[in-house]
Amino acid sequence: METSTARERDAFNVTMIMERACRLASHSWEYGTAAEALIELHNPELSVFSQHPFPGGKLPLVDVEKTPGLKYAKALIRTGQQTLIDGDGSAGDPASLGVVCLLIGQTHKEYAIAAESQARFILEKTPRFKNGAISHRENVAELWADFTYMVPPFLSYLAIATNNESLMRQSQLQCHLYEEILRARAPSKEPSHLWRHIVGPEAQDLGLWSTGNGWAVAGICRTLATMKKCEEGKYLHSEKERLQHSIMDILDGAMLAPRAGYPALLCNYLDDDTWFGEIAGTALLGAVAYRMVVLAPLKFGERYAIFAESCWEAIKPCINPTSGAVVPTSNELDWKSREPSLNGSSEGQSFTVMLFAARRDYMARHAGK
Repeated sequence: METSTARERDAFNVTMIMERACRLASHSWEYGTAAEALIELHNPELSVFSQHPFPGGKLPLVDVEKTPGLKYAKALIRTGQQTLIDGDGSAGDPASLGVVCLLIGQTHKEYAIAAESQARFILEKTPRFKNGAISHRENVAELWADFTYMVPPFLSYLAIATNNESLMRQSQLQCHLYEEILRARAPSKEPSHLWRHIVGPEAQDLGLWSTGNGWAVAGICRTLATMKKCEEGKYLHSEKERLQHSIMDILDGAMLAPRAGYPALLCNYLDDDTWFGEIAGTALLGAVAYRMVVLAPLKFGERYAIFAESCWEAIKPCINPTSGAVVPTSNELDWKSREPSLNGSSEGQSFTVMLFAARRDYMARHAGK
């Protein structure tokens, strides 16, 4: 008998959406995000959101050629160099491939070595902001919300692989240091819930970009999941509590944000309803809400599930049943453009797959109660 999840998957065209994400990818962060989406879709048992991602406190041994996300990434990652892939000036973006590289490295040693080289480049050779936050850019100290998705989840995963508690603490610390700078201030000078996109001398964008907030909260969520799933009690309770609080702040801010059009998508800039609604931020913020309802149900209750479901319902009509394109989305290379992209973006496609996978896992856990 066909399950409801299988019927929903077919109706959602998730395979077609994922294929389009891979086809559109042409930048380092897009490759890493697509690889993560492939893992969450096809091999959820390998994701840090699974119940037991670290058997015996170690990374799992996986057949790379039979694991779509790893097979996809293996063809893209370079070994024997400082970074896993050319970041085109970004210090953080190549690390988006770090988690899958470490999984590949369990059976292909040169990839484990490459992952450690990538970490050294980030920790030792990348500029630092005045508060100690590692720059997202190679040649100037500049903080992008995107970094939080690329680097802390990788460092926390590497901490498990190498049994390095200080590295685990560093992954949490970087989330906090980024929040310290990027968290916006309300007119009353009190902190708001949401993050600015970029603070720095070259590409500064003080707006509350929807996708940027999605990047930030999803990266913190993956870092938290890694910390919670390692050996019980090994890492400080207060550090996990702080990450949960950061996630809650961003999700609460997104819940209060205006929506645009029908379906009611979150606006490209969350505090400005003159912007078009777009799918990338909507999908990723919704995916994180589903994940947190499972990961920390006592703190993330019904209203987070309702928000996640509203994102799901808003995304479904945006899927082209013929091409699998999910639109409209912001221009990922020109986020201030007032013209939405109607061709779709690789990251928007991947985020939609993550939304599907997060909802699937949420529904499965809910049904098992």
